[in-house]
Amino acid sequence: QVQLVESGGGLVQAGGSLRLSCTASGSIFAIIAVGWHRQVPGKQREWVATFTSGGSTIYADSVKGRFTISRDNAKTTAYLQMNSLKPEDTAVYYCNARVTGALGTGDYWGQGTQVTVSS
Repeated sequence: QVQLVESGGGLVQAGGSLRLSCTASGSIFAIIAVGWHRQVPGKQREWVATFTSGGSTIYADSVKGRFTISRDNAKTTAYLQMNSLKPEDTAVYYCNARVTGALGTGDYWGQGTQVTVSS
């Protein structure tokens, strides 16, 4: 069983910063890639950023230059540093990871953390 838990969301004023964390636990042999997505009520979930298996980072155009995705050396925690936040960044942010565990390789999602940016 693999679990992903996000934290770090909250309320911030426009122009401010937040850092989200995503910690993986369970029977994990390897975390292949990690990504962040976000969703506004009534809209489809939107991809935000990915930390690839090769160590590259890619970003949606809407957050490029403002958000940074990273992983710790133990590779059990991923982060999303969000700077210069805008009201349109308000959403529930979810992390997902492709994980190889005791049951094989699969994609897992966290429960989400709310980010609210006030104008």
